[in-house]
Amino acid sequence: CLVYAGTGLLQEVVYLVSQGADPDEIGLMNIDEQLPVLEYPQPGLDIIKELTSPRLIKSHLPYRFLPSDLHNGNSKVIYMARNPKDLVVSYYQFHRSLRTMSYRGTFQEFCRRFMNDKLGYGSWFEHVQEFWEHHMDANVLFLKYEDLHKDLATMVEQLVRFLGVSYDKAQLESMVEHCHQLIDQCCNAEALPVGRGRVGLWKDIFTVSMNEKFDLVYKQKMGKCDLTFDFYL
Repeated sequence: CLVYAGTGLLQEVVYLVSQGADPDEIGLMNIDEQLPVLEYPQPGLDIIKELTSPRLIKSHLPYRFLPSDLHNGNSKVIYMARNPKDLVVSYYQFHRSLRTMSYRGTFQEFCRRFMNDKLGYGSWFEHVQEFWEHHMDANVLFLKYEDLHKDLATMVEQLVRFLGVSYDKAQLESMVEHCHQLIDQCCNAEALPVGRGRVGLWKDIFTVSMNEKFDLVYKQKMGKCDLTFDFYL
């Protein structure tokens, strides 16, 4: 489960809510087969097109590169954003953990690349602001990773309404509890660096000077945007 931006965790929560499943069931399946990635060569667009509706598809692409059906409001988009200080720390740990990437530079170098928009998928600042510009669209649900930890019940209720699934009060309470279990399993998995899924992760690695530089870059690139994040809980 990839929790550097919350997308991997969100896909499991969305599957749980949309299918009425439980955490144990998800633990026994390859969730990536249930939610194929749009831009990956496997399984490919031809296979994705053959999936029966309603399809659950994952993507890291910027809004402008998504299919026209999404721009036209004919499909729904659930977007997850995470505060960028925690994201860059978790993203760094993720890069170091993969044999294919095998990043061996320092965190300071990695963070500098992040601030200069030199990492995969381009600028985080542009990516998140582009989706935020559409957060009021009827077919877009803009979520924040921190709310998974701060107010999970409200987020589950938002997902239930947005996905158009039906739960009575008891079923909804049970689903919230299942989502809590799922988050605990993902964020505390032995395969992850300790605490990679928690909020406030950045405080353990940012120096004072790095934090000041990051705040300056953040203000420059996000100054005109009214999107806010929780950097502490």
